[in-house]
Amino acid sequence: MTVELGGELPPEVVIVTGMSGAGRSTAARALEDLDWFVVDNLPPGLLPTMIELAGRTHGAVPRVAVVVDVRSLAFTEDLLSTVEELRKRDIVARVLYLEAGDDALVRRFEGVRRPHPLQGEGRLTNGIDRERETLRAIRGEADLVIDTSQLNVHQLKARVIGFFGESDEARPRANVVSFGFKHGLPVDADLVLDCRFLPNPHWVPELRPMNGRDEPVSDYVLSQDGAKEMLEAYSEVLRLTIAGYQREGKHYMTLAVGCTGGRHRSVAMAEQFAERLRGQGVDVHVVHRDVGRE
Repeated sequence: MTVELGGELPPEVVIVTGMSGAGRSTAARALEDLDWFVVDNLPPGLLPTMIELAGRTHGAVPRVAVVVDVRSLAFTEDLLSTVEELRKRDIVARVLYLEAGDDALVRRFEGVRRPHPLQGEGRLTNGIDRERETLRAIRGEADLVIDTSQLNVHQLKARVIGFFGESDEARPRANVVSFGFKHGLPVDADLVLDCRFLPNPHWVPELRPMNGRDEPVSDYVLSQDGAKEMLEAYSEVLRLTIAGYQREGKHYMTLAVGCTGGRHRSVAMAEQFAERLRGQGVDVHVVHRDVGRE
């Protein structure tokens, strides 16, 4: 497979894939709003041809987003080999993978009263299981994984715009997520940090109604033994990790910071890590996943 562009610069490419029902169409619309040229359900084998055509437009199509799903024949092998070949030719091709938990996917399919594309004569959950297994390899190669289980369409659109909107392309981007372990780990996390060793503000009556963005809670958390030491030590780990990601061509990272309920300690620490990452020249988006949950 070759990609000849006749001397023209190739476009930037984002491949949007992931679980059916996880929000591929919403992500595609967000990219369209950012003036990306979006092609839906393109077989992986045609991607080099699409890039060649875009490269001949004299810069009129500088960015192409391709939505690829499990309906394409020989999906996993074709897509993986295509991505590998493009990257060998120094074409910027990134994979955005949209994930969601089984409960969320079942709820969405039942809401629109449509069968899963791999369901066949079986149950809806059988189709979800088959798709998850089929996509396992490409998920492992994704540059950015977004878990949409608890995101509405507006929040997902904002997340996509935050990662792919106008910015200095050379700068790495990080999504910092606070969460509660009792609500489950964020499945899109690249790195997970546990703050449960710190005393819990939940047991301080005047702090319980607040969250980690409130100054009294933040001051309380940061004053505890080990808090500032963790911030300093792990900030250095993040610096080394981000530098390594950039050397490997990975521009996106999700850091998940957890405590028991995701309301106090993780929120305060996530805000601190976000501040330090910005100081390292990283574009940062902060999400407090579980604030407001019981």
